Formats: sequence, C-alpha cells, structure tokens
Amino acid sequence: MKLHFVKARDLPDAWFQCVYDIIDCGREYVIDRGSYEGQRRLEFDYLTVHVTHPGARPLLPDIPAHIGLPNPVAEGFLEQYLPKLMTAAAKEPNEDYTYGEFLEPQIEAVIRMYRQSGFGTNQAYMTVGEPASIDLADPPCLRGVDTRIQDDRLHFIVYFRSWDLWNGFPANLGGLQLLKEYMAGEIGVEDGEIIAASKGLHLYDYAWDLAKLRTMRGV
Repeated sequence: MKLHFVKARDLPDAWFQCVYDIIDCGREYVIDRGSYEGQRRLEFDYLTVHVTHPGARPLLPDIPAHIGLPNPVAEGFLEQYLPKLMTAAAKEPNEDYTYGEFLEPQIEAVIRMYRQSGFGTNQAYMTVGEPASIDLADPPCLRGVDTRIQDDRLHFIVYFRSWDLWNGFPANLGGLQLLKEYMAGEIGVEDGEIIAASKGLHLYDYAWDLAKLRTMRGV
C-alpha cells in the first residue's frame, strides 16, 4: 500500500491538493460492493491530511468563475448539515442513520470531561456506528472523531472508512469544523487543527473529468 500525506493551510487548500494528487496517485478499480456498484473509483490507498488553520473562511472550495464548474457543495449547505452531526432529531424517515444520533450524547460527554477533569486525557474519543452497522447497505463513512486539547486549542483527529473526495470531503470537514468551534467555545479553549485519515478517499468516475478541469490539467 502507498501512504500519502497532504499538509494544507485551510479546508479549500486541503480539498484542492487532494483532488490534484489523486489524479496521479490514485488506484483505479471497479466497485464490487457499495455506492455506485459496477462503476470505477480512483482511490488513495491511505491518506492523511493535516489542516493547520481549518477555521479560516471560506470553509468550502471556491471555484473560480472562469473554470465554469459548480461548487461541489452548495452555499448554505453546512448550516443545514451541522444538525445532522449534532443531534438525532435531524434524522429523516428515509435515513438509516445520521452521524448525530451517534455523536449527540458523546459531544456533551466530551465537553463535560474536559471541563471537569482537565485536558490531560486520551479518553475524549467519539465513535460512530455500532456492530449492526456492518449489515447496512451503506454503513457510516465517518467512524470516529478523536479529540485533543493542546496549548489551549481543541484539535480533531477523524477517520473515514470510505470518503467521496469531490462532494463528501468538503462537506464533512466543513461540518466537523463547525462542530469543533462549538465544542471549543463550550469548553473554553481556542479552535485548533484537523487531522483526517482514510483508507478510502476516492473520486467516482463521473468526477474524473471535473477534477482535471478544476486542476487545469486538461481532459
């Protein structure tokens, strides 16, 4: 397996670097099971991305108008998405799960842990999913949100088992950044960095030409 590392200043920079690098470094294969079964993915074997200033605005990619591509995440989406990360009440009847139904009780537990016990702990980890999730047609992609407070800043370390680079990456990290800002405020510390890892960060074949256009590498 080839391990790939990206260091970025902000979330749009992280997305652009990953889109640029996957064209050269991604492994192409046919999907036997999962979303878009029978189609092709271009995927990193394993990627770690370190974002040093994830709170810098804008949180979402800003594609120059002259390129002629729509933004991968619509304006205003993050505000609608945040409740899906924070509360079970946002679950729709047609949804098997929301991240919020797993995270909601843990968010307040982590805030309470840091406020009552101090910052020197490795126990402030929030898990997503349960054993029965393996039987779902589409199990949760985000599987864990680890936290650390260092130098009075709250950092997130997150893992995705599978991760759509074109749309999912900017939406997920933008939402997680808003969650981190909320938790930092409740704990009484500053906002920190994001480290995200995945053995399944990918582009579906419908997005390959879009990626080449965005990176101005032709089609």
